[in-house]
Amino acid sequence: MQTKIKSCVIHNVHVSIFFSIKETVLISFFLLFAVPSFGQLKPNSRYQAYIDKYSSLAIKEMLKYKIPASITLAQGLLESGAGQSELARKGNNHFGIKCHGWTGKKTYFDDDESNECFRAYNSVLDSYEDHSRFLSTGKRYASLFKLRITDYKGWAHGLKAAGYATNPRYAQSLIDIIETYGLSRFDKAKGYNRFIEKHEAERTNVISHEIRKCNKNYYVIARNGDTFKSLSKEFGISSRKLARYNERNTKEILKGGDIVYLKKKRSKADKVYKGKPHVVKAGESMYSIAQKYGIRLKSLYEKNELTGDYQIRVGDRLKIY
Repeated sequence: MQTKIKSCVIHNVHVSIFFSIKETVLISFFLLFAVPSFGQLKPNSRYQAYIDKYSSLAIKEMLKYKIPASITLAQGLLESGAGQSELARKGNNHFGIKCHGWTGKKTYFDDDESNECFRAYNSVLDSYEDHSRFLSTGKRYASLFKLRITDYKGWAHGLKAAGYATNPRYAQSLIDIIETYGLSRFDKAKGYNRFIEKHEAERTNVISHEIRKCNKNYYVIARNGDTFKSLSKEFGISSRKLARYNERNTKEILKGGDIVYLKKKRSKADKVYKGKPHVVKAGESMYSIAQKYGIRLKSLYEKNELTGDYQIRVGDRLKIY
């Protein structure tokens, strides 16, 4: 049952350059985006994966503190290199906030000066929450809260003017990210997905599976030795539910590479596959195809008017939407 999701896999990119934290992140920003001759940014899969993972946290903070979700996400992306900077990986610090007035956990990195003190957190959720408090209680950022929640350009320029970052292109970099990925749509949100919030709150320092997104659902890639019981403990979802969501038995041993959904699958694939049947390849099964697109196995059979004993063949064209 080892499967690979073409449209949902996160591609890892590693850039090693010996500069200060802010310089490295800003250089990474330009390296991760290919800039065509007409000046617009080309979306990067790692940035999109970050947005899928943390947009709910950004919306949660917006509804509580009145900071545009687009701004929070753009800053998180830029300051943390889409969550891949050393500060983000070791200290869960996604916004580059230093220790000024901080009494919590600390970590040290070279930035404007050597061995500078930065805030460290138990989870990314804590980093997002502290970022919101940092802006909402800081006197120099007070004028920003007079702007409309949808005025992301005003917020971007206001952050730069208030001294959040020294880079002269900081405001434009935030605006470019927001417009490339359409992040302003989150500024109109009235609610958020509490599943991601719950997971981030419970992670603390435990090395966990990376949550990915596909077909309006969330999934993880199993490792050798994983069971529904072990995943149940990590995500706070009963093993019985996890097995049912994935149409399997709770006692089954998962194989490395198996896709495990954390919510009930849908009856059809994402709308991008409308009118695009799946062409069966060697080694595929009805189940692996259902997992690939995040749809229920029963729905896949019904959609194609097939009986449960039908043996698919290489070249078969299956409706998935």
